[in-house]
Amino acid sequence: MRLLLLSNSTRYGGGYLDYCADEIASFLGPAVRRVTFIPYAVTDRDGYVATVRARFEQMGFAVNSVHDAPAGPVEAIEEAEALFVGGGNTFRLVDALWRHGLVDPIGRRVHDGMPYIGSSAGSNVACPSIGTTNDMPIIEPPSFAALNLVPFNINPHYQAPLPTSTHMGETRDERIAEFHEEHERPVVGLREGAWLRIEGAALSLGGTTGARLFRRGHVPVDVSGPSELNFLISSSPRGG
Repeated sequence: MRLLLLSNSTRYGGGYLDYCADEIASFLGPAVRRVTFIPYAVTDRDGYVATVRARFEQMGFAVNSVHDAPAGPVEAIEEAEALFVGGGNTFRLVDALWRHGLVDPIGRRVHDGMPYIGSSAGSNVACPSIGTTNDMPIIEPPSFAALNLVPFNINPHYQAPLPTSTHMGETRDERIAEFHEEHERPVVGLREGAWLRIEGAALSLGGTTGARLFRRGHVPVDVSGPSELNFLISSSPRGG
C-alpha cells in the first residue's frame, strides 16, 4: 500500500497545502495525472473542490470529485488513479463513507496499490477507527470504524500540553490516555507540519515538526522527522 497521511492542510502563515506540496508531488509521481477527491468532511463541497482543484493543478494534477461523479461515487473510486481525502469534520466524513458504500471499495483499491492521500480528517479515516479525532460528533455515523488501512490511530493537529496553561479541560495527552484505557492500538500524535508516508512495509515520519508516539503502558515519546517508524506497521494490533 501507498499512503501519505498529513496532519493538516494549511500551516500557519502559508497557503493551502503549501508546506507539503513537494511531498505530494513526489508521492504521486509522474504516473498519476488525475486525483479523485472526497470532499464529504464539509458541507460546501463545490467550494471545497474548487480550492483543491486549483492547488493540485498548480502541482500538475487534474482533479475530479466523487460527489458529482456522473456514474456515482463508487464508480469514481473504481476508476481513480489516486485518492485525496480532505479535512473537515471526521464524523461527517465517516458517515458519508458508510452511507455511500465507499469503505470497502476504497480499502480494496488502496490494498491493490492506489495512492491514498489524507489530510486531518482524511488521515483519521485511514485508521481502524475515528476514536482519536479532535472533532465534535455533529452527526451520528453508523459506525466509528473507518478504513483500517493502517494498524494504529492518528491524532492530527496534535499539541503538547502547555506548562503555563490555566485551561482546566483535558489535554490531548490525557484524552489519548483515556483512549488507551479502552484500546491497545498505538496513537501517533501528528503535529501540524508533519506527515506519515507509507510505502509497503516502510513507514516514515516527514516534515519539520515531528510527532509524539503514545503506546499503552509506555511513557509517550517525542519523535523528530525524518524518522523510520516501520515497527508501527509490523507489530501494531489492528483490533482492540
